Amino acid sequence: MNDAPNTPSISDELGATIPFLRRFSRAMTGSQQSGDSFAAAALEAILADRSVLQGSSTKTALFKVLYSIWASVGAPVEHGEHGARAKAQKRLESLTNNSREALLLHTIEGFSFDEIAEIIGVEQSEAEELVTIARREMADSATGSVMIIEDEAIIAMDIESIVAEMGHRVTGVARTRDEAVKLGKADVPDLILADIQLADNSSGIDAVNDLLEALGHRPVIFITAFPERLLTGDKPEPAFLISKPYSVDQVMSAVSQAMFFSSTETITA
Repeated sequence: MNDAPNTPSISDELGATIPFLRRFSRAMTGSQQSGDSFAAAALEAILADRSVLQGSSTKTALFKVLYSIWASVGAPVEHGEHGARAKAQKRLESLTNNSREALLLHTIEGFSFDEIAEIIGVEQSEAEELVTIARREMADSATGSVMIIEDEAIIAMDIESIVAEMGHRVTGVARTRDEAVKLGKADVPDLILADIQLADNSSGIDAVNDLLEALGHRPVIFITAFPERLLTGDKPEPAFLISKPYSVDQVMSAVSQAMFFSSTETITA
């Protein structure tokens, strides 16, 4: 009789990591389509050469492959684009190299500094310094107005406090789909931060789609206890997503990243 505990296969580990690889890639590019393309390229590279998984955890190795592909291509937004996304590119170019990505890896994806160092190819001390620099540069880079869609009062107050302390103006808090649309039209936000399930069983996704249709495209961050459900790649999904329970660092990082990008895909339930 074999008493050894069951261990997940490489395929199982890859499957569990893919949604969060998509989240990281989308946040880097500010786009579902571009982010998912990079994630797919990383998976294809691993399928072609499994040796890249040796010496690291499967998750760390997968993110390392993605990052190497990302770095080899260069800027996440094409230089030839015009309008808002070209402005986002100019902001990104002003940041210290690797700092924004290090911040995402640490605050959103939960990697340790030594894991970040392995992923982006620097010393651990430099990884720590990059996160510190990123927090400063991102905080100083862009401020604006933020609308919060959240039906739990304590969570709404907490998010409002975090956003206000970052220097952003909170336009208000909506608890339902109808309240969100009314609030958004009355005081147009630069960024929308939304829960999925709202007070009257209406959908935060539907509320956001109504707002994007009425107001035009703008960055959106979703907060949900089940992020993998919105990271399948099967349909239009968010570029920015954080998990419940969240940390202050996660909210601050996501808001700062999203402020760089002024467009988001329409999301469907």
